[in-house]
Amino acid sequence: MKKFTKSILAMLIGINVVGIYGQNVPKKITAKFITGEIKLDGVMDESVWDMAETAADFMQFFPTDSKLADFQTEMKILYSETALYIGIRAESDNGNYVVSSLKRDFGARTNDNVTLLFDTFSDGTTAYFFGVTPYGVRREGLVSDGADFNNTWDVKWKAEAKNYDDHFVIEMAIPFTSVKFVEGSSKWRFRSFRWNNQSNEQSTWVKVPQQQRLSSLAYMGELHFEKPLGKSRTPFTLIPYVNALTDHDFEVDESTTEFKVGGDAKVAIGNGMNLDITLNPDFSNVEVDDIFTNLTRFELRLPEKRQFFIDNSDLFENFGNTFNEARPFFSRRIGLARDTLGNLIQNDIIGGVRLSGKLNKDWRLGVLNIQTAKDEDNRIASNNNMMLALQRKIGSRSNIGIFWVNRQAMGEKDFIDPSDEYNRVIGADYNLASSDNIWRGRFYLHQSFQPNDTKDNFSSQATITYNPRRWEITQDLVYVNEDFRADLGFVPRSDIVKWGSGIQHNFYPNKGVFNTHSVQLLTINYWRPSLDYKKTDHRYNLSWETAFKNQATAELRFTNNYIYLLDPFDPTRTQDGTPLPRDQGYHFNQVEYSYQSNNAYLFTYQIEGRMGRFFNGDIFSMGGRAAYRVQPWAQFTLGVNYDKIELPEPYESADFWLVTPRIDVTFSKKLFWSTLVQYSNQRDNLGINSRLQWRFAPLSDLYLVYNDNYFTETFAPRFRSINLKLTYWLNL
Repeated sequence: MKKFTKSILAMLIGINVVGIYGQNVPKKITAKFITGEIKLDGVMDESVWDMAETAADFMQFFPTDSKLADFQTEMKILYSETALYIGIRAESDNGNYVVSSLKRDFGARTNDNVTLLFDTFSDGTTAYFFGVTPYGVRREGLVSDGADFNNTWDVKWKAEAKNYDDHFVIEMAIPFTSVKFVEGSSKWRFRSFRWNNQSNEQSTWVKVPQQQRLSSLAYMGELHFEKPLGKSRTPFTLIPYVNALTDHDFEVDESTTEFKVGGDAKVAIGNGMNLDITLNPDFSNVEVDDIFTNLTRFELRLPEKRQFFIDNSDLFENFGNTFNEARPFFSRRIGLARDTLGNLIQNDIIGGVRLSGKLNKDWRLGVLNIQTAKDEDNRIASNNNMMLALQRKIGSRSNIGIFWVNRQAMGEKDFIDPSDEYNRVIGADYNLASSDNIWRGRFYLHQSFQPNDTKDNFSSQATITYNPRRWEITQDLVYVNEDFRADLGFVPRSDIVKWGSGIQHNFYPNKGVFNTHSVQLLTINYWRPSLDYKKTDHRYNLSWETAFKNQATAELRFTNNYIYLLDPFDPTRTQDGTPLPRDQGYHFNQVEYSYQSNNAYLFTYQIEGRMGRFFNGDIFSMGGRAAYRVQPWAQFTLGVNYDKIELPEPYESADFWLVTPRIDVTFSKKLFWSTLVQYSNQRDNLGINSRLQWRFAPLSDLYLVYNDNYFTETFAPRFRSINLKLTYWLNL
């Protein structure tokens, strides 16, 4: 018996050892070298595909992460001197694929697709991604911070697809000139994953735990090359534009007509660096920002959509506070300025350069310098805007970075307030990410400098998250000095000490309609150091959220709030209204809810709401969005949000409506039309943005854009413009 027990123990230990070390052996596929080209037609009938290795056995990520996918995907990879070729066969239940649009850069939640991740420098934090739908629609972009997607990045590559009743086939060709990599590379970190919305399944070639994100670079396999790669030969690219624009401002009864010429250039520096140059840039074709009803005391951070700022944007943008409370650089600040009345207006960019990328596997460098124009009418000086960033990889996926941001006013001294002549911020950040991404954190210290500074103007944070399968535990401590300034950054408020604590428990039921659900307790407290650390805010949340087996989601939250107003505040922002008085504290409780239906259906909807106390009154908010798709040609969307604020006399009450109908039509993979209407009585504006886009050549477009704005109370015209813009992407 004793001998038998020892044998069993030895066997169990052996199984555990094999399991532990087996997890450290990554899946791999070897790409075969070929000398010719492959015709992309979604058939895979060339004989060279028969000699290629097959990557198979995709694991489920949703609804479980513990078994093979019900609908399997197989990949084959070949390469030549000039391009990487990927062939994919994806099984399906039937031919009714979920594809919402024929337009490039689709969203995964409303499109069946297969996406590939290429970590070409094997750093575990940055990568390229390329995805294709069963209709051959493409998306590409960059991954940063180990999991964050940015599909604004564009590059030339090709893909074709052909679909059948029980599977679809994709053929892709990615030129080596479109990505950066180390000269002589023999392997990349690599993974493919699939959104099979048709069957409510998500799968991945390398298993990813369900508490992590499907895009996580912590869980990757290896792509080996039969013979080492040569140099990365990114071509010299010119992107000129011409734009004819006419507009009329009805408030001042002025019209302008402009003809603008400018453009960008992209120059490869070595195997891993890009030099971006812009001259007289024009961003008028960029999709209009979504408007919002802001009931808070602070500015909200909007995403950057301008192509010049996108490549390696994390190297510049991700310094500073994890929760956007003190970031030293925010690229949307460049090209905006305050006029003599304090209004935010567009400030023309004369030109700029940006050098960014990999020096080698462990080092990244970013240098940005942009000059904005002088505006005599609005007494705005010309400014030089500069940032230098250097980042060093530490361990498997962590890094440390240092930076310097500088805004320097130039030219006419009459336009420059002595206290605003310059603003500089320096600092260092340490970003922690364990190999399995269970431990994450950020630790930083930043110092700002400006004329007559107090030398105590700094910002710092220490935050850590522990995220095993069933738990997510976070501690966050932030300090922002009252004199800390970041003119090119995002600092909604200063003079704060913040302490946040969060604990979440995840449940994975075996039966029922819930796929996963979780309970979270979050506490956030703010104090003012300049007022002897007086407590000014707290927010205590108890929430429950779930993901259903059909991919729908829901959340229910109870919040206890406390706000001590240090300045008068009118949440309705009524002109000449009576604000709530300063030096008074307010306790109030609220209940919030939300539900998002399965995005795979042709008709989808989202509802959300909030009710309870609000300062010394009440609030009732409800809203939602309904959408209907005519696959794959069109999508019709209607968003409605209503906020009712009732405060006692003499303070202001209000009913705010935000209505946003939208139509997106894709006539083909080259011709698109979208129209967005945004009605907001809080902003007293009805805006219409309609854009016709013809992609007449790869990444080259002709835009016709019409904008119209009206006052909501009188329905009188406010501002109207129309512009015709041509851009052309030329590789030399």
